[in-house]
Amino acid sequence: MTEPLVTRMRDFGTTIFAEMSALAVQTGSINLGQGFPDTDGPAAMLDRAVQAIAAGANQYPPGPGVLELRQAVSDHRAAHYGLSYDPAGEILVTVGATEAVAAAMLALCEPGDEVIAFEPYYDSYAASIALAQARLVAVTMRPVEGRFTFDPAELRAAITPRTRIILVNSPHNPTGTVFTRAELAVIAELCQEHGLTAVTDEVYEHLTFDGVEHIPLATFPGMRERTVMISSAGKTFSVTGWKTGWVCAPPALVAAVQTVKQFLTFTAAAPWQLAVAYGLRQELEWVSALRAGLQDKRDRLMEGLAAAGFDVLRPSGTYFVQTDIRPLGFSDGLDLTRRLPDLAGVVAIPTQVFYDHAERGRHFVRFAFCKKDEVIDEAVTRLKRLSS
Repeated sequence: MTEPLVTRMRDFGTTIFAEMSALAVQTGSINLGQGFPDTDGPAAMLDRAVQAIAAGANQYPPGPGVLELRQAVSDHRAAHYGLSYDPAGEILVTVGATEAVAAAMLALCEPGDEVIAFEPYYDSYAASIALAQARLVAVTMRPVEGRFTFDPAELRAAITPRTRIILVNSPHNPTGTVFTRAELAVIAELCQEHGLTAVTDEVYEHLTFDGVEHIPLATFPGMRERTVMISSAGKTFSVTGWKTGWVCAPPALVAAVQTVKQFLTFTAAAPWQLAVAYGLRQELEWVSALRAGLQDKRDRLMEGLAAAGFDVLRPSGTYFVQTDIRPLGFSDGLDLTRRLPDLAGVVAIPTQVFYDHAERGRHFVRFAFCKKDEVIDEAVTRLKRLSS
């Protein structure tokens, strides 16, 4: 029997997150790999979901999403970023940001079009681009003065007549970089110069540290009308399993994404939408406390990793710390992370799997700090075995 999977998807097997999480379960290791919190979101918001189910919000909601959530997203964009989006035609609720990105790629790319993404990149990006029969063009981010950034000249050189989209993730998973105003200005200039659409994944928008500001690309002059702005509730409110996201964009772009989205999942679960609408209006103080707590956890993990012998890069956002494993005598992150449960009883993620140019990320390993303090402390204690 011939291989049943279509050619364009044969490079995509089980995700590294599924592989490493399964390895954690099999070996009883501490999972600092997959980025999900081990505590719940705000109790009042969780109660709203229960109340919505009890009240009968269990059938199909409107395709664009429950109006209460679309209005709450609109008000949130205006209050935080000065961006005005009409909930009636410029906001679409999706099954998480992952679906939003996939629907955008399928809606906006013709076969053979090129999508620029910054590597290392979140693994679903490559799969979504492949599904659209487009081509991913990777621009490499490299450590400069302790943070990952890109070379503007390399970004400019990556643009060809087939380029359709620049896919921007900030705060950036897996590096923890929050793009600066100057970096975003380069992207904005190139989008306008070449007539490109920007698709922005901003799911960590509220999880930035050390006073670093998240700046949406859509706030730059001339960019609102060419940006598909994506975010979600999962990271903001520690409800990653709710898979409730949204797209904000001009009507033509939202209509295009919705045309695809309706044939993927049709609509998103109503109870979570109602609860998230409440959260956006009433629980942002809880989010501020979450951000402060995560900054402390970041510092706790960074200190422990450095003591264990890793070279640690300081993230300005997200859930993740990048480490260089070479000071410990290792050179291949994939090999190390597969051995790490036996060596130290900890699971992490090899950063090289997020690169097209794997050799550029072979010596980096990503650890998640969105865990309880006692879990972080025990993981660090175990990791010290690597240098003993």
